Amino acid sequence: MSIRKDLRSELEAPPELRAFGTGWIAGTLALAFALGALLLVLVLRQPALLGMPELAALHDNGWIKAVLLFDMVAAFFLGCLSLTLRPNKLLGTLAVVITLVASLWSSMPVADDLTHGHHIFFGLDFFIINVIFGGVLFIPLERIFPHTKGQAVFRTEWREDLFYYFLSSMLVQVLTFTTLAPSNYLVATGSFDALRQWIGALPFVVQLLAIMVITDFVQYWVHRAFHRVPFLWGFHAVHHSAKAMDWIAGARMHFLEIIVLRAATATPAFVLGFTPAALQTYLLIVYVYSTFVHANLNWKLSFMEKLLVTPRFHHWHHGLEKEAIDVNFAIHFPLYDKLFGTYHMPEERWPKGYGIGGHPVPNGYWKQFLYPFRRSRGA
Repeated sequence: MSIRKDLRSELEAPPELRAFGTGWIAGTLALAFALGALLLVLVLRQPALLGMPELAALHDNGWIKAVLLFDMVAAFFLGCLSLTLRPNKLLGTLAVVITLVASLWSSMPVADDLTHGHHIFFGLDFFIINVIFGGVLFIPLERIFPHTKGQAVFRTEWREDLFYYFLSSMLVQVLTFTTLAPSNYLVATGSFDALRQWIGALPFVVQLLAIMVITDFVQYWVHRAFHRVPFLWGFHAVHHSAKAMDWIAGARMHFLEIIVLRAATATPAFVLGFTPAALQTYLLIVYVYSTFVHANLNWKLSFMEKLLVTPRFHHWHHGLEKEAIDVNFAIHFPLYDKLFGTYHMPEERWPKGYGIGGHPVPNGYWKQFLYPFRRSRGA
C-alpha cells in the first residue's frame, strides 16, 4: 500500500483508533503544524510569487517568524509524542521529517524572485490564513456542538473540499481580475460618479448594512437562477454534491460558478462607491459567514433565525429530502425567501441527509469540473 493510502487510512481511522491517548490527535496536529510551517517557508522564500500583495506587510513583520518557530516546535514535539503513543508511526514520522525539511529550508539563502518583475502571484498565504483561521475557530466548535454526531474531521470527501479551498486561494488573482472586470468597466465610464460620492459619504455602519442588503438581493436571484436554469444547475450541482456539512463544505464550488456569483455581487458593491473600509469589512463577514452557515453546528438560534441566515436555515437548502428542493436561497437575510415564496424552516427539524437525489455528481475535482459540460452534452 502506498504512503498516500496509508496516510489517508490513518487520518480517517475509526473512532476507537482516534481516541485520546492513542497518539492520533497529537499526530494529526503535528502533521498540520508541520505542513503549515513548510508552506509558510515557501511563502517567505518567494513572497512576490506566492503571496497576495494585500498581505505583503505581514511577510516583513517579526511575528511571522515567531509563528513559524512555534509551528516547528509544536510539530516536532507533537510528532515525537505521537511516535511514543501510537503503534502506527506514520503521522509522527511524517510530521518530524517535514518539520526538519522546513527548518533546513528556512535557514538557506533567500532565492531569487521568480516573478522577474511580472505582476503574477498565487495566494498561498491567503490559503494558510483561511485554513488556520477556519480550522482553529470551527473544528473545536463542531466537536463540542455537532449537529451530525460522530462526524469525523476527516469525513468522506474532505480531500476534495480542501483542494477546492486550496485552488480558489491560489487562483485569487485570476478570480479577482475576472470578477472585478464588469465593475471596473462601469466605473471607468464615469456614469455613476455623483451616486458614488453620495454613497461614499454615508456613515460606515450604513454603508456596511447597505452592501449586505443589496448584494444579498442580487445573490438571491443569481442563486435561484443556478437552481432553475438546467444548464446553470450543472455547475451549482457540484456545490450541492457534498454529502456532509461542515466548515469546509462551502468551499466546494465550480470555478466558473465562483466567477459568475462573485462578479454579480461585486459589481453593485464596487460600482456604487462604497468605501474600501466598508468593502473589506463586508468581504471578511462573507468569508466567515459562509463558513458558519455550512458548519456542522446544532445551535438553536431562534431569535437570530428570524433575522439572519443560520446553519439550520442553510442546511435545509442542502437537504436531500423533497421538501428541501429549491428553498432558502438567501445568503444573509431570510426576508428575501419570505418575500418571494422560497422560505422553508420546519419547527425544530433539520434535514436527515445532504446532497442530490441519486448522487449523480462524480467524486474528484477534475471529474466535477467537467461534470456540467458532460451533463449538458448528454442531455
